[in-house]
Amino acid sequence: MEDLKEVFNEANKCLKCKNAMCKKACPINTNIPEFIDEIKNNNFKKAYYILKKNNIMSYICSTVCPYEETCTGHCVKGIKSEPVNVHKLEKYVNNWANENDIVYKYEVKEQNNIKIAVIGSGPAGIACAVELATQGYKVTIFEKENFIGGLLSYGIPDFRLKRDAIVLLEKDLQNLNIEIIKKQEFGKDIDINSLKEKNYKAIFIGIGNEIPTVYSLTNEKCEKIYTADYILKEYNSKKVVNNLGKTIVIGGGNVATDSARAAIRMGAKNVTIIYRRSHEKMPARDVELQDAINDNIKIIYNTKVTKANLKEGILKSINCIKTNEEDGVLKEVLNSEFKMDTDSIIFAIGLKPNKRILENEGIQIENGLIKTNEFNQTNIEGVFAGGDVMQSKATVCMAIFEGKKAALSIINYIKFNS
Repeated sequence: MEDLKEVFNEANKCLKCKNAMCKKACPINTNIPEFIDEIKNNNFKKAYYILKKNNIMSYICSTVCPYEETCTGHCVKGIKSEPVNVHKLEKYVNNWANENDIVYKYEVKEQNNIKIAVIGSGPAGIACAVELATQGYKVTIFEKENFIGGLLSYGIPDFRLKRDAIVLLEKDLQNLNIEIIKKQEFGKDIDINSLKEKNYKAIFIGIGNEIPTVYSLTNEKCEKIYTADYILKEYNSKKVVNNLGKTIVIGGGNVATDSARAAIRMGAKNVTIIYRRSHEKMPARDVELQDAINDNIKIIYNTKVTKANLKEGILKSINCIKTNEEDGVLKEVLNSEFKMDTDSIIFAIGLKPNKRILENEGIQIENGLIKTNEFNQTNIEGVFAGGDVMQSKATVCMAIFEGKKAALSIINYIKFNS
């Protein structure tokens, strides 16, 4: 959406509902009718301030969040006609602010010199840090990588999210006097005890998921079986995984489409996504599937990869079998086996937390995730958590919600224990 007339036409579709379902469907409670009303009044600066005050990652959310399930998807106009494209208006306002050098200055309470540690600079960690910093707390973010952002920098490719967004985000954090210390790995360079010894009064853990889920396809050593997190990290670091050739991606989520599209850009001859369930059950967003198809990526449904066939250590083909669902149970179809030639395989079937690190720190785990109470507090006194590390399949906007919620819990915890 670039034409100003189109922007006004879209904004004027908004009914400014008193009981705005779009706002209720937003995990972070974005004041949607109000920011759209400012667009109608040709006050883009005020619209931007409304968005930015609520969410420092407003531009990022307008770009990567599943709007069809949240704001736009719950617009009442969408019941009988076309909904207001909230996400497009949000992105336009953010782009307008950037092009016009508009900077939102957060209201920050007087510094109280109470130190809070935030481990991990993904969406949850950043949201937590911002909430605490604006309330006067002295916040330090510890990040194990060279760049902040977590999955925003290393998991979402630049053809979906511009790297400039992360640069601007880091400037926003610096303007809030949030200290960012990089190359600090949890469980190695820092731990809970060392942070407490340095007088951090509370600790937020937002390290995300980093251990890829895979299953065995061969007992032989094969250099051409990769994981999606590796492929995406290499791509986002402007590196190339050479000689991918004919590539098979196993999985059905947005990470599968992202890694497939990254593989194409790395020079893969052709890429096929294989998903074990139907199109209707595929978790990837329709818009991401269509982008993958536009990149000439083939998608095969109701198929399971069972084996990788190697010759002298070189991957040659895979064995597959067709599947179907009976009463929600996935079953293999008898006598439906077939082979496909391939040069490389990418697993994109999920990530899980680093159980070893968490257990070494004494953090309680339940169903593979950090166990927290309703206030995001772990079993360890003064230690909180949020994002992917405690919530399965969290979106960016849900991670932001958890980070904000944890920050409020930390503030109440410190007040109660001071």
